[in-house]
Amino acid sequence: MTAQAHAPTPKTASAPAGETVAHLVGRTLAELGAGHCFGVVGSGNFDVTNALIRHGVPYTAARHEGGAATMADAYARMSGKVALLSVHQGCGLTNATTGIGEAAKSRTPLLVLAAETAGASVNSNFTMDQPGLARSVGALSHRVHSAASAVADVVRAFRAAQNERRTVVLNLPLDVQAQPAPDTNDVVPIAPPAPVRPAALAVAALADLLLAAERPVFLAGRGGRGARSEILALAEHVGALVATSAVAKGLFAGEPFGLGISGGFSSPTTAELISGADLIVGFGCALNMWTMRHGTLIGGGTAVVQVDLEDSALGANRPITLGVLGDSAATAADALAELQRRGVSPRTGYRSEEVRAGIAESARWQDVPTSDLGGPGADGALRIDPRVLTRRIDELLPAERVVAVDSGNFMGYPSQYLDVPDEFGFCFTQAFQSIGLGLSTAIGSALAQPHRLPVLGTGDGGFLMGISELETAVRLRLPLLCIVYNDAAYGAEVHHFAEHGPVDVSTVTFPETDIAAIARGYGCEALTVRTVEDLEPLKVWLDSTPDRPLVLDAKIASDGGAWWLAEAFKGH
Repeated sequence: MTAQAHAPTPKTASAPAGETVAHLVGRTLAELGAGHCFGVVGSGNFDVTNALIRHGVPYTAARHEGGAATMADAYARMSGKVALLSVHQGCGLTNATTGIGEAAKSRTPLLVLAAETAGASVNSNFTMDQPGLARSVGALSHRVHSAASAVADVVRAFRAAQNERRTVVLNLPLDVQAQPAPDTNDVVPIAPPAPVRPAALAVAALADLLLAAERPVFLAGRGGRGARSEILALAEHVGALVATSAVAKGLFAGEPFGLGISGGFSSPTTAELISGADLIVGFGCALNMWTMRHGTLIGGGTAVVQVDLEDSALGANRPITLGVLGDSAATAADALAELQRRGVSPRTGYRSEEVRAGIAESARWQDVPTSDLGGPGADGALRIDPRVLTRRIDELLPAERVVAVDSGNFMGYPSQYLDVPDEFGFCFTQAFQSIGLGLSTAIGSALAQPHRLPVLGTGDGGFLMGISELETAVRLRLPLLCIVYNDAAYGAEVHHFAEHGPVDVSTVTFPETDIAAIARGYGCEALTVRTVEDLEPLKVWLDSTPDRPLVLDAKIASDGGAWWLAEAFKGH
């Protein structure tokens, strides 16, 4: 019998006198277990937001709806709970659209409470096709239709967010919000779905491929989070190395046969070992161009298996030898049980002592020797090598950290050089490939993991694009370390277009900006960093039990164009 077969006991409540549908929506979401709400309050979402707060749902006011959307996305990813986003009708929703699109493409369980103009308000300045907008960026669109159906409408939307891991826009028409709530309302708790077990024939086929492999590698993506012990048990039995996609970084932290991130961020050792595999098994991993370097990490004759909860994902990005429809943990456990049933003893496979030593020596970028690019720049001022910078910061930071990364030419440095303790220590909002989401990602992650030091890696362009939320971080008294890799440019575009010969890059280069001074204006502590010695005050800040952000305005030397973006631009 599945978990869903046990009927939960409905919670029956009488509506307080004067309660409206807006109040009922807030109360229902609180009873369903919504984790945290982020938003910008206007007239259309004022009542529902206050109802959420009154019924115990934590609320964080952002400075822009786009920031609120990404905070909610990051909170859901790093907490495992359904997050809420509350926005005004029309422009409030459009302001949040990039963050909603990022969440939708990442299958984040996020519920957007979007006020909506009444059906008769055809001439309202706020009138627009909100369902169409939601669907255009990959989100589901739901609506609260009436007072009588309000609880059922909310439960339906929340179930889709939680159990289907979807981003859902729940439209709340103003005239319906204002209707009196029914006298009684039954809220049935939503049971999580039972894990999807793979078919026996698929498990047997996977076991056959594992037995035939001499050098297996397991790659875990977002769908492999929560399956560490099962995947590692199977890997140990068959002698497989393990790696992750970028979004699952930290899942195999501490594993001696763990390779780190597969793809554009791979170290030379990691890339060599993955490309030498004769079997690759992706657990909840899209095996897309980023993770497989446009297929170059798949050797000739290598068998490829993909395990996913959705049939449409199997083989979506590349040909596969076998597709297994099932939960990652359940599939790994069933495959191990099948091998044991066949009497298969543990095998060495790819886990030789030579490979283990090679991984220990150079699988981490921190252990790969590099020349120092630092020194005087074109203007004569000192610039620090971003690799030297990030290596030193990694040494100084406590192990308990949660790292958020914006998008841009710099992004491989924090992604590769900053270690994290587990899969809840790294938040990578890159599915929409938008810059400017990093600061809000860091704030949402910090609230989801309050016992860890939050760390942001961002470029100057992305940081300035989302800088309004620096006030939010100060107001929340977050001990947030912001590493700004400042090259006074949109570096990805500078290096990409410069590859094609002499070209005018004035559209993507900017005058030098004193980001440290700007940060102090927001109430942060700040440092300008040109040399490793300039990081000494970071130690003092870390030892001070900080209660406000520290912004490092790191004036970085040019890397000539990051290798990971050379890979990325192939897909454009």
